[in-house]
Amino acid sequence: MPGELRGPRATSPRSGVGNVRGVTSSLSRLRLAVAGVGLVLVLGTTGYMAFGLSFVDAVYQTVTTVTTVGFREVGDFGTGEQVFTIFLIVIGVGLVLYTFTLTVQVVVEGQLREIMGRRRMDRTIARMDQHVVLCGWGRVGRAVAADLAGAGRQVVVVDSDAERLAGIEFATVLGDATLDATLRAAGIERAGALVAALADDAANLFVTLSGRTLNPDLFIVARARQEDSIDKLARAGADRVVNPQSLGAARMASFVVRPHVAEFVDVVMHERSMEFRMQEVVVPANSCFAGRTLRELDLRQRAGVLVLAVRDSSGAFRSKPDPDTVIAPGDVVIAVGTETGLQRLCELADDR
Repeated sequence: MPGELRGPRATSPRSGVGNVRGVTSSLSRLRLAVAGVGLVLVLGTTGYMAFGLSFVDAVYQTVTTVTTVGFREVGDFGTGEQVFTIFLIVIGVGLVLYTFTLTVQVVVEGQLREIMGRRRMDRTIARMDQHVVLCGWGRVGRAVAADLAGAGRQVVVVDSDAERLAGIEFATVLGDATLDATLRAAGIERAGALVAALADDAANLFVTLSGRTLNPDLFIVARARQEDSIDKLARAGADRVVNPQSLGAARMASFVVRPHVAEFVDVVMHERSMEFRMQEVVVPANSCFAGRTLRELDLRQRAGVLVLAVRDSSGAFRSKPDPDTVIAPGDVVIAVGTETGLQRLCELADDR
């Protein structure tokens, strides 16, 4: 039905958290097998000591038995010792061979390297704070990540396709982004922003709901393919909803109607080689900006920037603000200037 959002499709065995479990399943089995071998060695040693062997002889007899080395017995075995040895051979030898097979599997298939790499990645993500969690590594996701990296933001990419994530320069989490466990693995509780850039509107809705629940202070930008999904995503908790098709169409129209203005804005916002940039600065509560007018701050002289607009706490914009405009805590100052000037503006705003 039109306007209806269907739930996300069931993930295949290669996707979601099941994919992560598949990576670690062999290592988990190997750990259990090694623990089993250790238990057999303990039981074998204890059993032979019960038959009167010394500790060293008991350990020696157990090891030579379960490893099928085939050396002679350390003493004359009676019926009891022989039955116990048979039991140890049946259980221990099979377990040792199983452990050896798992070890070869983990090493040969590269799972050990993948698991160790995953652990390093997890440690890297655990050290991140106020990073951006990007869900979806398609064309939109790649473009978003490139711009975020250019702005100096740390990015964690979440996608269910291992092939798409292979070899990318960002920290990654392989899994279903609609699941809370996957978002937690990406450090959603410590993140500063979430970008839901999946191809399906319903999936982006679930990601938005989960992100808002796990981190109420998160800034969420969601992608919408259909116009009627925009309001749903906003109600689900997205701070901004973007329709790439509509946005691209508007830019194309702008290049036709106002080509020079559109190109200037595009270059200032996205072209890193240009000297001038646009920047926004949130005024802290104890900033020296608070309670002072733009005239008093004299930002053009002190920082070399031009204030284009001021957005107050109600969300209203004051474009080309009057010099007598008073800056309040929480206001957003939008300015244009060189990278050095904008950095100086940020430093001034942070002064107490």
